[in-house]
Amino acid sequence: MNTASDALSSVTIAFIGGGNMASAILGGLIRQGVRPEQVTVIEPFADTAAQLQRQWGVTVLPAASPVLAQAQLVVWAVKPQLFSEAAAPVLPYTQTALHLSVAAGIRTDSLCRWVGTQRVVRSMPNTPALVGQGMTALYPCPQVSADDRLLVEQVMGTTGQYLWVTQESLLDAVTALSGSGPAYVFYFLEAMTEAGVDMGLPQAQAYQLAVATFAGAASLAAASSETPEVLRQRVTSKGGTTYAALTAMEAAGMKPAFVQAMRAAEQRARELGDEFGKD
Repeated sequence: MNTASDALSSVTIAFIGGGNMASAILGGLIRQGVRPEQVTVIEPFADTAAQLQRQWGVTVLPAASPVLAQAQLVVWAVKPQLFSEAAAPVLPYTQTALHLSVAAGIRTDSLCRWVGTQRVVRSMPNTPALVGQGMTALYPCPQVSADDRLLVEQVMGTTGQYLWVTQESLLDAVTALSGSGPAYVFYFLEAMTEAGVDMGLPQAQAYQLAVATFAGAASLAAASSETPEVLRQRVTSKGGTTYAALTAMEAAGMKPAFVQAMRAAEQRARELGDEFGKD
């Protein structure tokens, strides 16, 4: 097991909600050396609670209790539509803590009102956090200190990469790009696998080829200083097979359709923020 950083080795953490994202963060923390006794999880569903206890050895409680007053960091991982309801019984115990929300769509004005403090960081993670390959965008309220930011970075760094945005409204774009982004990749994997099967490959082989191609291309892009346009051009010979495929995509209007789809996701993110922010 790794040794936790100075900040993580001493911090006491409460998770409100114990679902997939909470489990991803919790698992990352434990693997980085955070001790189970530093963590308390509030999880009302018995099966989920039992799984968390078996897997990580942390304390799991069915409802808010005075033990939450010990928490220096509270991680909110509840469904957005349940946030205000979940916050009410937690509020009396955690107003001096730093709060990190991974609940999609809920803006900081609502978060601060519901948790009773301005020390709030809103985040937009994505599901590859479950395998330590996540991408998380973070937005701090003005009252969040440099030390608070460092702690949040160390927490979210256990699930993959992170970045800070300068305007909260940019989190709607982040939601459209990376929050929903894994679904776009899975959609293309479906299409590539289907095409491979149509061309005669066994489904398992077509899927293996598609997944490895996405992973390899993403790794190449991450390691290269060149733009994706240049990388694309390097594998596209005029009159060749890649050129034929890309020409067909352009003729079908795939790029503008894809951009339009992401703008639809951004718009929906704004709408959900309005909806979830209501008391």
